[in-house]
Amino acid sequence: MNLTNSRHYSDPFQLACVLTPMAQTAKIKRSMVKPVRTIRKKRSKESSSSKTVKVKARKAFRSYKEAMRYLFAQTDYEKQSHLRYNVSTFNLKRMEKLLSLLGNPHKKIPTAHIAGTKGKGSTATMLGKMLEANGYKVGLYTSPHLVHLHERITVNSEMISERQMYRLLNRVHGPLEKMPKDDAPTFFEIMTALAFLHFADTKVDIGVIETGLGGRLDSTNVIKPEVVGITSLSLDHQNQLGQTIDCIAKEKAGVLKRGVPVVTVQQDPKAMSVLKSEAEAVKAPLSVTGGDIDFSLRFETSREDGPHTRICLTTPTSKFEHLKVPLHGKHQAINCGLALAMLDKLKSSGYEIDNDKATEGLNQVSMSGRMEMISDDPRIMIDAAHNAASIMALIQAVGQNIPYDSMVVIFGCNNDKDVRGILSKLQYGADKVVFTRSNSPKAMAPQDLADIYTEICGKMYQTALSLGEALQLAKNAVSKEDLILITGSFYLIGQAKLRFQPTLAATQF
Repeated sequence: MNLTNSRHYSDPFQLACVLTPMAQTAKIKRSMVKPVRTIRKKRSKESSSSKTVKVKARKAFRSYKEAMRYLFAQTDYEKQSHLRYNVSTFNLKRMEKLLSLLGNPHKKIPTAHIAGTKGKGSTATMLGKMLEANGYKVGLYTSPHLVHLHERITVNSEMISERQMYRLLNRVHGPLEKMPKDDAPTFFEIMTALAFLHFADTKVDIGVIETGLGGRLDSTNVIKPEVVGITSLSLDHQNQLGQTIDCIAKEKAGVLKRGVPVVTVQQDPKAMSVLKSEAEAVKAPLSVTGGDIDFSLRFETSREDGPHTRICLTTPTSKFEHLKVPLHGKHQAINCGLALAMLDKLKSSGYEIDNDKATEGLNQVSMSGRMEMISDDPRIMIDAAHNAASIMALIQAVGQNIPYDSMVVIFGCNNDKDVRGILSKLQYGADKVVFTRSNSPKAMAPQDLADIYTEICGKMYQTALSLGEALQLAKNAVSKEDLILITGSFYLIGQAKLRFQPTLAATQF
């Protein structure tokens, strides 16, 4: 099947989403611990007595593909180049209305909420795996996806199935049609509602929820979680969230809830000042790894494990010593520390957590699109670094963990990014850059990227109008000991993953 020439789907991302996800990409080996069906802590009267409300509506869609076409036809801010960030475009009242029509599924599950600029998905995944290894049934909601839309919604590491997605879309269709046409829920709002419904239907013990854009106005910000985590903050989405780090911190801190404990990592002083002020305003106890939470990390290498990072974290109720971080890079060690600190807060609030089982869960973590090698000949790695801080962290992590003679970077990003900041960091790791564009409507033209790069550093580059052309240029420039790194955009690395692992898009029918 020719994915890129489908007459129905010009965007391979949309095409991949309507195909059946392969079981091997969805299932991660589960812990031998028997899953626990009920949370070992006292729930509120409302959440313990409520039953999932199933909205009765006629079947709106005859097939899964028809349902997905409907979903993709809704307003999608992820693909809009010029986006206004205000209460009209990001409307929590609209989200609350939709959830109310669906029986408020988000109020029937305990949650952990994670916001920040970079590392949200990694932190959420590590926290989820540690809870799962302790016997809890864990729902995980993340965004964006690399290949399949279904990646965004998982229960115990298993992606939502086609049948489940089809049934849920039929259930939400009626309520969606009842809402004003001039204020209809967006693609991301519908996806978030689907996640809450799925988690309520499957009776998860806890949902680990990652924010999308920002925090204050994000669709996920309708929950009152058990704990909040704020990952590293840096400049990103400045046109929407603000041009300075303190403005961005203010938006991210919008997820803080009165009395709910919040954990964060070492931040820029201006960002930290905002977080402390916002936490005090809602009387949310704030803890900081490397501050009042004892945290340390060290990089090492061994014959058995190769290059890796180990961390130690100690609180009055938990002690983790010399844990091996499952993902490469200092930034992932910091994310891991945050996940452990959030786990400890859950433990303090009544969750039964065994540290040894948590460690076992951590050892099972692997993440697609994070320093992932997708080809050995030539050596090609993909990573979803998409802001200046992430690019710098990636370059350092590659230098520490991956031996190579020279590195050719294939780079493309969207026009709403801090392009100048990103390219100023890219120069420190790339011996040569091939600028290209993804299939995103917001993708920046390769020559425009090249012009800015030349202005910044004047280093060697080439341009290509497609990933295929960029790969050919890169292959012509490398030897066996060199490395090709594809980065800059989720869309771009998603395309690369499909190109080198075509079975991910295979259909079972």
